[in-house]
Amino acid sequence: MSSALDQTPNTPVDVVPGDHLRATDRAVEHILGQMQTDPKASGFRIEIKRTGCSGWMYVVDLVYEARPDDLVFHPDDRLAIHVDPKSFEFVRGMEIDFKAEGLTRQIVFNNPNVTAACGCGESFSVD
Repeated sequence: MSSALDQTPNTPVDVVPGDHLRATDRAVEHILGQMQTDPKASGFRIEIKRTGCSGWMYVVDLVYEARPDDLVFHPDDRLAIHVDPKSFEFVRGMEIDFKAEGLTRQIVFNNPNVTAACGCGESFSVD
């Protein structure tokens, strides 16, 4: 697992290595599998939106075109993870994992910034 970062000249954040987004090999393989279903996809996006009973929620999608202010992390040389600077403040140092238990398959966000989560697991809060 590596965590290289591409920063464009418009990137307003200087990211120290400990704050990089990371992904386990299982997560990388799962995301790449999802991207193969859409040949136009060039990456994976994580955004944070205000919602839910704990305040914030992860929103993920495939990337078709990078935004000018994207921070782009490469946990693997085949995968680009995009996050906007505002969302990045909530996910600094986060590791993305993928769990498969029985019939359940899900992306898991191991986020060191989360201070509480709702019982359903859909939203979280940070201090």
